[in-house]
Amino acid sequence: MRATTMLLAALLAGGLSACGNLPSSPSQPARYDLGALPARADAAPAVAATAFPVLALADIQARAQNENSTSVLYRLAYADAHALHAYAYARWSQPPAVLVQQRMRELLSQNRTILSAEGGAQPPLVQGRAVPVLTLALEEFEHAFSSSARSTGVLRLRATLVEPRRGGDVLLGQQVFALQQPATANNAAAGAQALSQAVNQAGAQLQQWLAQLPPPPPRQ
Repeated sequence: MRATTMLLAALLAGGLSACGNLPSSPSQPARYDLGALPARADAAPAVAATAFPVLALADIQARAQNENSTSVLYRLAYADAHALHAYAYARWSQPPAVLVQQRMRELLSQNRTILSAEGGAQPPLVQGRAVPVLTLALEEFEHAFSSSARSTGVLRLRATLVEPRRGGDVLLGQQVFALQQPATANNAAAGAQALSQAVNQAGAQLQQWLAQLPPPPPRQ
């Protein structure tokens, strides 16, 4: 009986010692942003802002449940495509919609003047005419796993351009930018990097789209 008691005590002590060697969870979550602004040559080819040299950028729209959240979200599409999860020890430095809005403003400002129509402000006038207003809606922003070994940063951004008029806004164009950027690893850091690259690619595509739109129709 004494021998059995001593053996159990030894096993317990060994188990506790082994647990002490396990890596501990970080005390604070890692925080990610979209990184440095890419050089213009990397962000997009030179684009002439002929039709819309001046734009007003409105408040970005986002899903209500994620509007103020800084969670880094992931989806195990191969297991349950309808469930979103949040990394326990990863956060964005600001809500993703805020980060995307800031990055789009920075990229669009490279070849045109970007004014503000945020906070419900009246769009500014240029030569007596209201400046076209660009509204962005962030519809998807997540790290998606197609298998246990493959994942991508998924971004879906809707852009709507209108010209405010007294009789009602005139729709000048609407476009959805859907991107999937492969991640280099299956962790939060790689997911955040892939999403940052997707945002920059969306900015380049947004610039090209705006450059190809026809100018606003004349007023009646």
